[in-house]
Amino acid sequence: MEITALDSYLFRWVHMLAGVAWIGLLYYFNFVQTEYFKVAEPGAKSSAISQLVPRALWWFRFGALFTFLSGLALAAYLGAATNYYIAVGMLLGALMFLNVWLIIWPNQKIVIESNTEVIEGRPALAEAPGAQGKAGLASRTNTLFSLPMLFFMGASGHLGGAGSIPMSAQTDMGVSDLGLAVAIIIVLGLEVNAIKGKMGPMASVVGVIHMGVLLTLGLMLSLQFL
Repeated sequence: MEITALDSYLFRWVHMLAGVAWIGLLYYFNFVQTEYFKVAEPGAKSSAISQLVPRALWWFRFGALFTFLSGLALAAYLGAATNYYIAVGMLLGALMFLNVWLIIWPNQKIVIESNTEVIEGRPALAEAPGAQGKAGLASRTNTLFSLPMLFFMGASGHLGGAGSIPMSAQTDMGVSDLGLAVAIIIVLGLEVNAIKGKMGPMASVVGVIHMGVLLTLGLMLSLQFL
């Protein structure tokens, strides 16, 4: 079935609403909750994990799901008009979505279950510390990815340069194969780190913001000048 202009706008509306919920909660987890848990009393932290975190994670993961699905619908509508900026933004967004459902949520369930065990007087789950570390690294990586993802999503309709050329265009004015390949390799390398690497400079809020800005700049330079 052909997607009309009205359908496209409705998908954009859903995409924006779900995206605000998803990315807003991503920043809440990384900039507010994580920092609070570092200084919170054990009882307050335990209460938050059992009462607040599951509710926030529900909106978080389904915000990610609806953002992703509405984004796929928009990509189908754009078709051949998809430019390099939005392609890179889509890659980042897709990896962020997969991180939510395949890494963050499964490991957070273990952390929540372990907290419940302790509240009920039983020992904490042995795998909980490792699960918390995996979820934290993936969440920090999503925060890192979110800066260039938002930049390129916005750039797709408002910024000129090689990245604004449709990928299907038969012209030498678009992004080179080398530039696109380098951008993809950088992103995939960081995703590998999210799965089995280390936090590094992303451990602090300031660090992950600085890394996100540098990643945005690096990807932009790759697309424009290589």
